[in-house]
Amino acid sequence: MANGQWYPPEWPDRIRALAAGTLTPVTPKRAATVMLLKDTGTGAAVHMLRRRASMAFASGAYAYPGGGVDPRDDDHQVRWAGPTHAWWADRLGVDETTAQAIVCAAVRETYEEAGVLLAGPTPDSVVGDTTGADWEADRAALVARDLSFAEFLDRRGLALRSDLLGAWTRWITPEFEARRYDTWFFVAALPEGQRTRNASTEADRTVWIAPGEAAAGYDKGELLMMPPTIATLRQLTAYETAAQALAAAPGRDLTPVLATARLVDGEIVLSWPGHDEFTKRIPTAPTGGATA
Repeated sequence: MANGQWYPPEWPDRIRALAAGTLTPVTPKRAATVMLLKDTGTGAAVHMLRRRASMAFASGAYAYPGGGVDPRDDDHQVRWAGPTHAWWADRLGVDETTAQAIVCAAVRETYEEAGVLLAGPTPDSVVGDTTGADWEADRAALVARDLSFAEFLDRRGLALRSDLLGAWTRWITPEFEARRYDTWFFVAALPEGQRTRNASTEADRTVWIAPGEAAAGYDKGELLMMPPTIATLRQLTAYETAAQALAAAPGRDLTPVLATARLVDGEIVLSWPGHDEFTKRIPTAPTGGATA
């Protein structure tokens, strides 16, 4: 394996089925993920987690905190601070209800999986320490979906700080994948007084790592990642601080990246527009699986 690129072993067969018209693409679910950054003495570091080996999808791969939208993230009663729903709708290219749901998912998932909460009692403040039994009980209730994020914020007297997020990029899982997500990637800085922890049941390890170091690990085949993860890491290497990355976010193009597959000279050519490094050539004859 030349690098740490991962893709499911069933993709070649599913690509052939899609081309033959025997596979109907599933509708992608809305999702959000957050590249949480903090400044160190040698530059910015990003918080990453490694998916457990037992996970059905991308096991062992490094990723960022994130996940699917909870239908209740559309709740119009959510406490909100920062840019308006209309502003976010324009930025994300969706309607206002969907924009709220995506931003809520980004903040909620970061709290659920990393214990970091981008919310505060006032529009210009952020909660400090979020550890302790009472916070953990609320976090567990969110994970179990016993508590909606709107209810959680209301109970705590907090408002979601949408201004602490910067929309970075958008990737849609290929049509030939069984588990599809329409994922918006955000950047955010670790709030002062808070600290990350491995709160995810889906991860067996978490790490703060310089984007360049993580990318080098991928290039050596030491760190397994999916295309959106390594692509965003490479993009983050241009910024020395979290503030620089956040300042760059408003100018980022959010045109969705969607992989395509085509038949060329007896091979399946799998490619991601604008990201040539991920191009894969796969024999058309079934091989019983594929590795990176």
